[in-house]
Amino acid sequence: MKTIFPFITAIAIVAPVADSATSEPSSSQVEHVSALACNAFALSPEVRKRHFEEVGPALLKLKKSMRELPDGYELELPTDNKTYQLLTEWAFQERLCCPFFDITLRFDRENGPLWLRLTGRPGTKEFIKEEFDLANSR
Repeated sequence: MKTIFPFITAIAIVAPVADSATSEPSSSQVEHVSALACNAFALSPEVRKRHFEEVGPALLKLKKSMRELPDGYELELPTDNKTYQLLTEWAFQERLCCPFFDITLRFDRENGPLWLRLTGRPGTKEFIKEEFDLANSR
């Protein structure tokens, strides 16, 4: 009995894991996919006005360089505290109105640049290029 109990316990622990890997996803496991469109109404009127008329345009003016990526873009920004505060405010709000974005903020080592990376599923890159008018921003 002492040797079979650990064996039965091991099967009881492993079996549900193995079963879940091969079973169909339940409705709670199905990933929600939002539309590739900005829902500006996800932001309050005051926040929406600041986000689209002040913060976003200010960040584009601060852009030092831009890298095109296979699934989006990466913008280099100044590493000062004011830019970082604007960027985090923008990113927090942007994830509400455009939940399909993958948004990454990165400081490179050795006091390197600050990068905003916007990527996502197919179609996101085209959305970014059009919505942010990257070709015409400084």
